[in-house]
Amino acid sequence: MTENADLTSARPMDDETSLFYILRLAAPMMVTLISFTIMQFVDRYMVSHLGTSALAAIMPAGITAFVPASFALGVVATVSTFVSQCYGRGELRGCSNFCWQAIYLGLIYISFTTLILWPAAPKIFLIMGHESSVIEMEVVYFRIMLYVHFTAVIIWSCGNFYMGIHRPNILMYAAIVAHIVNVISNYILIFGKFGFPAMGIAGAAWGTFIGVSLEAAILLAVFVGPEMNKTYRSVRSMNVNFVRMKSLLKVGAPSGFSFMINIAFFGMILFGLVGRFGKEALAATGAALSCTNLSIMPIIGLKNALTATVGKSIGKNRKDIAIAQTNTCLRAALMYVIFMGACFIVFRHGLMRFWSTDTRVIEIGIRVFVFSAVFQLFDCIFHIYNGSLKGAGDTMWPAIISATCAIIVLGGGGFMIVRFLPGLGALGPWIAAIMNLAIAAFAMRWRFKSNHWMKIDLFKHDVTEVPSGAETVIK
Repeated sequence: MTENADLTSARPMDDETSLFYILRLAAPMMVTLISFTIMQFVDRYMVSHLGTSALAAIMPAGITAFVPASFALGVVATVSTFVSQCYGRGELRGCSNFCWQAIYLGLIYISFTTLILWPAAPKIFLIMGHESSVIEMEVVYFRIMLYVHFTAVIIWSCGNFYMGIHRPNILMYAAIVAHIVNVISNYILIFGKFGFPAMGIAGAAWGTFIGVSLEAAILLAVFVGPEMNKTYRSVRSMNVNFVRMKSLLKVGAPSGFSFMINIAFFGMILFGLVGRFGKEALAATGAALSCTNLSIMPIIGLKNALTATVGKSIGKNRKDIAIAQTNTCLRAALMYVIFMGACFIVFRHGLMRFWSTDTRVIEIGIRVFVFSAVFQLFDCIFHIYNGSLKGAGDTMWPAIISATCAIIVLGGGGFMIVRFLPGLGALGPWIAAIMNLAIAAFAMRWRFKSNHWMKIDLFKHDVTEVPSGAETVIK
């Protein structure tokens, strides 16, 4: 590959362990994730004007719909690991081929889960014990979001490809355009503007579908476009490769399963347990989580960048650099979440008044915000170490720890707290959620310090492509 073939690799920065180097890669991803979260934030704010029932319905329905899709995302997210290591090894055609395998696997899986979950939707929310007025809205939103995941698979696959080749700007620009379109579409469809009928919460879901479909179309068009095809042979690499599919599943399935279990327990169990204390508690938790999601997105962006940088460092056989990069990210992330946690505590009254005028919702919410501030601290530690381990391809052990903690601590512990300490109200499930993340976070730290990840070779059974011509090894 010539020096001009990839803008980000033309003149690599001298110190790959510096925060500035990592932020250069992470910044576009942070902007992408923050813009997505702001989009969701605005969506929920619009829906909050429909009443407490609508605000109580939108987040549980969205998270529940995402539970099965989270397995696909967990598998597809490993594209960044394989692509970044291929990129470091100079095997450029392999980068695009891994992306295609992820798209194929994701579409098959989403088709299967949609056929099962569409008719099951009413029973799912009935089991959670929510009020009938909330369930009716949840089912509508849930079913439309199942369609969203078909196009989301393309975004997840292509997005991780761009992260792996250190070109996150492409993902950022596509996301910003799509998210603006999404917010406009939501405004029109929720409230019935410009001659369109007012669709309420269904309008929020269809607005998301429009925005996500646009983003997928942009990312796929660039992926098969002249520049990417010239460098990575993205059109010629569309062939089905069962060996690489197997590799993606082998590394990604544990991560996907763990992610799905965590989403299921954190979403369905947390909201199921909180929902026992009424729609006001459900609305307050939804408001606090909306702010928490917005706050934590820079950490997720940093985590994704860390996965790509660690993967590239390992591809170049520089594990010492991978360790230094992880430590740099952890220090920066901790400083950020401590600051944001303090803001949550200081401004919690104003934040809740932004979301609701219901005095009961506000009363519960200002207490929940204190717990969400602590929640972020352990969430930060968990994500940084998990991102680094994923870059090395170490997914099985973290998946086991994460899923075990979710089932025993969040699920079992949350149920016990609600059962025997009902006086804690909506705060009880939050205590279980914090304990869950604290244990998982320090287990991830121990795993990283054990250095087991250094022994992993993702390409042991892969057919290595010999770089030639346009595929010169990147130094």
